[in-house]
Amino acid sequence: MKTDHFEDILIYFSESLLGKENEDEILWDLAKNCIAKLGFVDCVVYLILEDRELLVQKAAYGPKNPKDHKLYNPVEIVLGHGITGSVAVSGKAEIIPDTSKDPRYIVDDDNRLSEICVPISHEDVIYGVIDCEHPEKEFFTNHHLKMLSAIASICAIKIKSVRAQRALREKQEKLLQIKEEMIELRLKALNSQLNPHFVFNSLNAIQYYVTSEDKKSTLEYLSTFSKLIRFNLKYLGAEVVELKEELKMLGWYLKLQKLRYDQFDYTLNIEDPVGKWDALIPTALSQSLLENIIENTMPQAPKGHLLVNFKVSKTTVILETHCSQWGTNALADPKPQYEEQNAQLLDQIRLLNANKGYGIDKEVYLDSESSARITMLTLPNLFSMDA
Repeated sequence: MKTDHFEDILIYFSESLLGKENEDEILWDLAKNCIAKLGFVDCVVYLILEDRELLVQKAAYGPKNPKDHKLYNPVEIVLGHGITGSVAVSGKAEIIPDTSKDPRYIVDDDNRLSEICVPISHEDVIYGVIDCEHPEKEFFTNHHLKMLSAIASICAIKIKSVRAQRALREKQEKLLQIKEEMIELRLKALNSQLNPHFVFNSLNAIQYYVTSEDKKSTLEYLSTFSKLIRFNLKYLGAEVVELKEELKMLGWYLKLQKLRYDQFDYTLNIEDPVGKWDALIPTALSQSLLENIIENTMPQAPKGHLLVNFKVSKTTVILETHCSQWGTNALADPKPQYEEQNAQLLDQIRLLNANKGYGIDKEVYLDSESSARITMLTLPNLFSMDA
């Protein structure tokens, strides 16, 4: 074969791959439109399935390809077995002048006396093998090896590009799906935090001050309620919030809950050795946690105190709650109507951990000495990351 003819084949093959967007198209183009032009009588293209450690026949030219893009009796070869399996492991091309003298030779559709195997590889990554056979002994030459190696290299580069594009698309689709799930969870969280019962009871309590002509209390609580509404709407689409803003919001929220439940009292503390307010945390988690705790406990409690502590370090912000003096049923398992809300919170934590790698953790345990239910929510301090 003339050198200039071979260069034409390489140019043709390179150009034909430009529009290919999946591996099957690439391998069939290699077999039918490239190998065929080299004058070979038989060729099979294998692809490595790494998860199963197998070589799988994906395309062919000759007896293995009776019609269109179909394979006759496709076989699978364990990596390391046979000549093709050995080349797939070593990454080194081989010419077998007489297969009858090579114990590794595996008969496929027919027994042929010479074979050439070239790895489809690029940058030390082996994607598959081009395996050609011929009925005559010593048919394949170093010139054939050079040609197939060049073709295999072009094929490997294209496969790498296709896989990279596919991985990018899958990543983008996954991120989009996670983003959609996060928005849905935030909407559910907002609906939970501002559920009709909470809104109605808060407004009902404010109405009480109106009818009692207590203007100061009316304005105070109406202002608190509007601030809470504005905060939740403002940060609905946000991923992070400053701790100082979150504390303001929680103060408004707990104030309104105290208005709803006369027997409810709370303390909101912050331990901040890092520096005042030097913390950023994920949004829509702390209020969801407190809402779940309060609504699950208060309606049945004769009296209760909720201690809320924030412990800030350079890497984490720990929200710790202590529910004490809630009555005999205070430490019971969560009520069914709030299990769904807790599941939403856990789903949000799962998505944030999967998408952002935040390492958020929620832990609940009982303090035998104080008979209190303690809940710890460990959040990342994103201040240094943001900076």
